[in-house]
Amino acid sequence: MKKIDHIGIAVKDLASSNELFTKLFNKPPFHQEEVISEKLDVSFFDLGDTKVELMQAHTPESKVYKYLEKKGEGIHHVCFEVENIEAEMERLKSEGFQPLTEKPYIGALNKRVCFFHPKTTNGILIELCQKMK
Repeated sequence: MKKIDHIGIAVKDLASSNELFTKLFNKPPFHQEEVISEKLDVSFFDLGDTKVELMQAHTPESKVYKYLEKKGEGIHHVCFEVENIEAEMERLKSEGFQPLTEKPYIGALNKRVCFFHPKTTNGILIELCQKMK
């Protein structure tokens, strides 16, 4: 793993959260998009070596919607950047970590992503991401 890429925060209202975090960081988000596969709207704040991602669910079918219903707003996941996502997935699986998908898929910022179950990572949802080549 290279570094923490971003910290994902589940929010109920992206517009008001963007305002709040703009005041907190003293700058607006650098990127916003809809992640159709995850039924989310997201925004990203650049903090130099890492980013903060705010996520608002579109529908009750979204995993983030279910997370908000169960736990409320707050830190949803920590994402680590990797060089080779398939190799890192295999390494982590061999160490006993449980992936939530068998293969990476395209996530926000057009990166390849995968997640590991929090039951195998001390209660923290872990995401891996790899920049597209």
